[in-house]
Amino acid sequence: MLAGFFPVFFQKFWSTGVDPTVSTSRLGFANGLAGLLVAVLAPVLGAIADRTASRKRQLVIWTTVGVVGTAALGFIGQGEWWWAAACFMMGCIGFNAGNIFNDSLLLDVAAEHELDQVSALGYSLGYLGGGLLFAINVLMTLKPHWFGLADAAAAVQASFVMAAGWWFLFMLPAAINVRERASASTAIGVIGAAREGLRELRGTLRDVGKYRDITLFLLAYWLYIDGVHTIYTMAVDYGVALGLPSSSLLAALLLTQFVAFPSALALGWLGNRWGPKRGILLCIVVYLSATVYAYFLDTVTEFFALAVVVGLVQGGIQSLSRSMFGRLVPQGKSGEFFGFFNMMGKFASFLGPMLIGTVALLTGDSRLSVSSIIVLFIFGGLVLLRVPGR
Repeated sequence: MLAGFFPVFFQKFWSTGVDPTVSTSRLGFANGLAGLLVAVLAPVLGAIADRTASRKRQLVIWTTVGVVGTAALGFIGQGEWWWAAACFMMGCIGFNAGNIFNDSLLLDVAAEHELDQVSALGYSLGYLGGGLLFAINVLMTLKPHWFGLADAAAAVQASFVMAAGWWFLFMLPAAINVRERASASTAIGVIGAAREGLRELRGTLRDVGKYRDITLFLLAYWLYIDGVHTIYTMAVDYGVALGLPSSSLLAALLLTQFVAFPSALALGWLGNRWGPKRGILLCIVVYLSATVYAYFLDTVTEFFALAVVVGLVQGGIQSLSRSMFGRLVPQGKSGEFFGFFNMMGKFASFLGPMLIGTVALLTGDSRLSVSSIIVLFIFGGLVLLRVPGR
């Protein structure tokens, strides 16, 4: 919803009457600020979770924050872009903060030899589940009268509420059934855990050379995942800026969801046999090529081709990154180090959209703004080559 309906609705309903590059810059800055806030919170939240065995509880809390922000988008009036941006940021913060705890639970449910495939299964099912709801929502916008809705705008607003309910519903099985490993510090409380976590965080930063492999991986991840997140969150806005039909852009995004489902599983299998590092490098090459291609595209058919290519590697690069990092995490520090992992991802979410928004605002050229992220894939791949492993 936040990657598909929101950019179109933000430009055509909430930012109506302004130049597309202004809308793009507003969306880029909202994305970036939300990413910055999560980046600052991530290590502290992860440290708290490690010391209080509260990862599931924190998952529920932050998911609820995101659910409320997403549902609120269904009630914002036309032209009120500032409220839409605020609720969008709330949804992004809840989603990304919740992912810290979701990711760290991977080490509680999978043995080391299962990490690639379990991580890939999680992403693939996420794309399948999100795609099923998104298909219903796209149909609602195309045929609103079938669902008793006045028009496409009413259908989009109803879709935000439906997405919020879907999100909360499918968080519950993990919250109820996943068994979280006990912590030795459950009696110190959240405030005490935060203080201890901050002390250890400072110590980890001072002694970062001790974790050279982790440092190199996080730097590489920060660079290449920046490009991945930026493409995913800004692609539809880019298509709208080029004058492509909104219905076609949503259909292309829907296609990406269903292509990502089997391809994430396939890349998880490949990573288990070929090595996650090699799998990630393959995905980076594909993303780099797709970004170059995006500069030249003009038609709906070309946008669909781009959607298929991105879908082939989108889930794979995320799942293999998570499983590769899980192999590097020291025992008993999953929350703290996955906090770092998500912090780097969120700082990337801050940099990429800000870069696109700034270039779009300064040059008025949407094509040039998208091309600016090519350098992130190049340097991300070069740094990843220095990380040991295959």
